[in-house]
Amino acid sequence: MRWALVKVCLAVTAMVVIAFAVPLGLVIREMASDRAFSDAERQAATIAPALSITTDREELTRAVLSTEPGDRGRLAVHVPDPGKSVDGGSAAEALHIGTRRAPAKDIATVRKAGRASITEVTGGFALLQPTALSTGDIAVVEVFVPEGEVSNGVATAWLILAGVGVALIVGSVAVADRLGIRMVQPAQRLAAAAHDLGEGQLATRVPEEGPTELRSAAVAFNSMADQVVQLLANERELAADLSHRLRTPLTVLRLNAASLGEGPAADQTRAAVEQLEHEVDTIIRTAREQRPQTQGAQKGAGAGCDLSEVIRERMGFWSALAEDEGREVRLAGVDRTVRIPVARPELAAALDALLGNVFRHTPEGTAFAVDVHHSGDAAIVLVSDAGPGIDDPEAALARGASGRSRAKGTVGSTGLGLDIVRRVAESTGGDLRIGRSVLGGTEVRI
Repeated sequence: MRWALVKVCLAVTAMVVIAFAVPLGLVIREMASDRAFSDAERQAATIAPALSITTDREELTRAVLSTEPGDRGRLAVHVPDPGKSVDGGSAAEALHIGTRRAPAKDIATVRKAGRASITEVTGGFALLQPTALSTGDIAVVEVFVPEGEVSNGVATAWLILAGVGVALIVGSVAVADRLGIRMVQPAQRLAAAAHDLGEGQLATRVPEEGPTELRSAAVAFNSMADQVVQLLANERELAADLSHRLRTPLTVLRLNAASLGEGPAADQTRAAVEQLEHEVDTIIRTAREQRPQTQGAQKGAGAGCDLSEVIRERMGFWSALAEDEGREVRLAGVDRTVRIPVARPELAAALDALLGNVFRHTPEGTAFAVDVHHSGDAAIVLVSDAGPGIDDPEAALARGASGRSRAKGTVGSTGLGLDIVRRVAESTGGDLRIGRSVLGGTEVRI
């Protein structure tokens, strides 16, 4: 599009320049020619007073030489023989003063017609001007005009016109190129953004600038991208919500299955619970893997929540199960609002993962506590328990390879819970640490 616009502008400007410059150059050439012959007529008129008084050779010679063209050899006077008849066509020149360049036939024609004439001669042109003598005869004054004077200034004028034409063409091409860039760049940005969006970069947006049509296209593209992000966010939140709803009853089922004792039915129940947990972990993994693609859009939307409110809500949910298992629960530091830049569903998922680990990996009756500390721009959440603790905290943080001691042996874990918590912490510039709590068990610090 850019080069097409430049070519069109180049063609149009060139036609306009030719349409105006060529006629103007021809007019200038005609004006230069008219100026040269007008000067020649004035020079011929300077000798007319002398011819009207006398036809003496010496006096006419002095009169011719006294003029500028005569002194330069450009003025000649042709006087007819008074004894010959002009009408008879046999009149001979009794005398001629100066250098004659025009043919005798042209001089005779001018004397007979009585009108000035211009004759082309070697090196230029000759102006033949008839002049009446005192005797009633007609003399012809010849003024030589060099070819250089006829075209004087024409070459310079053509050069100026050519320069102006080139400047106009170059200027129009430059303006067309800038207009083309202004039109093409928004289209290129729109195409690049569409490609990036197709590659999964959901935070891609297009600046709403350029021509009206392209601005409208950019607005429509940004609106479409926002809708895609919102749809994916809703889908992710739905998957996370379903997984949250399933993890808690799964924990209860797992604990109940552990108390069934031995037997085929108990083994089948425990296998079914493990299979269900595997499916739930798959859902969580899928939702988490989708999150980095829209993370930039979520931050741009200003997602955030009240940490204390979410903790009170989730603790209210888990307290019923803690009461059934005889666990002592302590909650502190949630009496004031603590805003953090984390979406509510993600924070709830992280808290459920930590509290679910407490129920899953500590014996019934084990106490636990949740403490919140807020100072300046930092918020710290401590989840502590009085269980056996973690032998290898680094392995527990490793995705898919964590191990934990339980009262009834060592059980493998997917590690997804702590990985979810770590990602939530790191998304705010924070971190996740595991250590020994004051209760004697594990302390997870966010």
